Parts: sequence; C-alpha cells; structure tokens
Amino acid sequence: MQWETVIGLEIHAQLATKSKIFSGASTAYGAEPNTQACAVDLGLPGVLPVLNGEAVRMAVKFGLAIGAEIAPRSVFARKNYFYPDLPKGYQISQYELPVVGRGHVDIDLEDGSTKEIGVTRAHLEEDAGKSLHEDFHGMTGIDLNRAGTPLLEIVSEPDMRSAAEAVAYARKIHALVRYLEICDGNMQEGSFRCDANVSVRPRGQEAFGTRAELKNLNSFRFLERAINLEVERQIDIIESGGEVVQETRLYDADRNETRSMRTKEEANDYRYFPDPDLLPLEIGHAFIGEVMKELPELPDAKRLRFEKDYALNHRDALALTASRELADYYEAAVTASGDEPRLTANWVTGELAAALNRDALDISASPVCADMLGGLIKRIADQTISGKIAKQVFEAMWRGEGDADAIIEAKGLKQITDSGAIEKIVEEIVAANPAQVEQYRSGKEKIFGFFVGQVMKATKGKANPQQVNELLKKRLSS
Repeated sequence: MQWETVIGLEIHAQLATKSKIFSGASTAYGAEPNTQACAVDLGLPGVLPVLNGEAVRMAVKFGLAIGAEIAPRSVFARKNYFYPDLPKGYQISQYELPVVGRGHVDIDLEDGSTKEIGVTRAHLEEDAGKSLHEDFHGMTGIDLNRAGTPLLEIVSEPDMRSAAEAVAYARKIHALVRYLEICDGNMQEGSFRCDANVSVRPRGQEAFGTRAELKNLNSFRFLERAINLEVERQIDIIESGGEVVQETRLYDADRNETRSMRTKEEANDYRYFPDPDLLPLEIGHAFIGEVMKELPELPDAKRLRFEKDYALNHRDALALTASRELADYYEAAVTASGDEPRLTANWVTGELAAALNRDALDISASPVCADMLGGLIKRIADQTISGKIAKQVFEAMWRGEGDADAIIEAKGLKQITDSGAIEKIVEEIVAANPAQVEQYRSGKEKIFGFFVGQVMKATKGKANPQQVNELLKKRLSS
C-alpha cells in the first residue's frame, strides 16, 4: 500500500526586542544564569505584566509579509501547566483570538515548481526558562534568563507532504523573519525552533492519521532526519498491525532516533482562559499602515527583480536572495565590478560560498568584502588577469594580503595580452614538440590541451587563455 505523509510545522521565532514581552528585563543572550529575570518574569505576588509594543509591531510586520489577516482585537490567555522552568505555573499566550490570522508562503520544490503552504495563525507568547541537565550530576539546573522572552509562534496548515517540503518551508520562514529583522534566526542559540506534527495515511484517504509531535528541532538537517525517521516508524507500526499513539517525541541527534517524551496534550488539558491582568490587544488601521511602510523588499520580490534586472537564472537568483545580507552583498559587489552581474553571481555562489562554507563563516564575517570582490571581478572583465589567476588573487585577499590591485601588482600577476609575445612562445613550443604536432595533425585533437598547458607553463599562467587558443589553432593548422 502506498502511504502519504502529512506534516504541519509550529515555528517559534524569538523576537528581536531589547526587553521581554511583559517586563523591562533584558533579552540579551549569554548572560550569567538567572541574572536577567525580574519579578514579573518570576511571577512574584503583586506584579503585573505590561505588553511590549515593539513585539506587537514585529508580529504585525510578519503578518503583513505573508498576506495574513491582522486581528483588530486579540486576547492573551493563560496556558496552565507545571514545569520547573515555568515559575508562574502558566504561560501567557494567545489561544482563540491570535494577532495574526490566515496567510501563506510559497516554497520552491526540488523539481523547480512552487507550492503554496498555508499559515493558520501566528500568535504572541512568552518563552519559558531553560532546564540544564548536563553539568549537575543527577540534578537539573534552572536558568530563568529566557523566561518572558517574546516569541512569535507560527503555525502552518498540514500542507507539506515530505521532509524536503517541510525543510523548504522552514527555510522560507527563517529567511523571511531575518529579512524583516524581527528575529536573528540563530538556531544554535534557540532563537528559531521547530516542532513538527507528523502523520501518515493511505494514499487517497481524506482523513488524517494519528499524529506525533517532534519537539524542539534546532537545525534544518535534524528536522529532515527526524521527520523521515518518524514516517518510517509510523508505517512500520501500522503495517505490523499496531496503532500509532498521539504523543510528543524527542529527536536524539547522537543516536539518530526519536523516542517518546509524553502523551500529547489537547487544548483542554491546558485549561486556557483569558488572562485577567492583560486587556485585549486592539490594533487600528493607522498602526497597520505605519507598519506596512516599514516592510522591506521581500525575498520573492527581490528574486524576481534579480532575474529581471541582472538577467540571472532562477537558481542563482534564489541562492543570492536566500538571506538579506547575501543579497545586499551581491548588489554591492555588482556595483563595484563596474556592472558585471552574471560574473559576480558566479563568484558569489562559487568561490566565495565555498570559502565561507570551508571556514564556517557567515557572509557578514567574510574577510573579502563586497567592494574587494567587485574589484577582483573588474580585473577579470578588463582582462588584467585570467579566471585562473583570479582564484589565486582571491585566496590572497581571503588571507588579508590586500585588495585585488595591490596583490596583482605585488605578485606580478598581470595577464600577458601582447599577441606578439604570446605568438613567440607558441612558435617555440610547437618547434620543440614535433611528435605532438604530427599527432594533432593526424586527427588526435585531444592533444591540443598539451600545447595549451605548455604555453601556460612557460608564461607562469599569465598568458590570456583566449589568445593562446586562437594563436595555437592558427599555428598548428598552418
């Protein structure tokens, strides 16, 4: 029997406010444990929460970016459950009336097509603290610095049918919140986390199967692995005559397995009710209009512009707009190159991307800035250096030896473009290799590469390759 996978994601994006959602305590990452939790975060008697207006602005900005409904009136609720890192015994969240309603995003599939994924809602809530297990030898340490940090929980429709689609959707949301500058997207620090609801059903069946929730997946690679493992587990259970149990499961990256944490709670288990300490949130048209003016050029619009203005193919435009920082870098490099968009795209997605990946660096930390890369591309375009020499220059730039012009001058790498000088070397190479000349003239054209290599060796790689090819062909056919 053919099985179909059904996936919905709940993404928690930590909003980039300076203070917490209901208090003035700092949200800065990395402070000593329990130094950034004030009386409000700790839920001490007599304290009252006050809503952070910047968190509301960021939520509305996200809603507008996905074409969602912005609720004119939304309500904060208490979600009741006991956990050691939740000092109040409840989490302030939104339940029946979230600030952001239905919207959608489009994802790019592996076959080049696009698919619309529905967003059910996005609601504001406070984060819990953090339980630490590693360093306490049979005990658990509680760090409440994160308690009260503002989160935007983004809940998708169950529209994804494979782990690859789920990863594409998560990447799209990740890029979007970073474009909007409402979340830094740092998955290692927990700023962007995913929960995946996974079920399977016989292909063609309308009713959903029983789902399992995979909690706190903090990398795209782990998200894909965990979903694929869960799909296999559920199919094995059903095909063996068993029944899938609705539960919450944990993905163990070290063992590459999922295991049960607890039975899955329903909404009524949390005993939601409107928070009596917080008034309903009312958002007017004027506020929405203000936020609309703050929207940047969004990833899809930027990609289309790159395809049109820079004559890039879809794949390159998609790669270059994956993050706002990369797109800005590319455009600055194009300007510095003297308007060489395609050559610049090749270098950004090729040599630069490889170097960043090799050294595990983000584009913002690149030792070769956009102006430097543009300067190197300008020297390729005006034939001062060849593409092969340019790679040497790039590595020297990466090591901090200066810009392209300085390195070319210091190392004497300027390309030989004097036809007379190249022609003289060609004559010498042809005269010194009569046997290879006979082979070429007898039809063994592959040996042409031997002659090219000899000329480039004699010129230490500085001869213009195009001129070398033209002069060799002319000489060998004469």
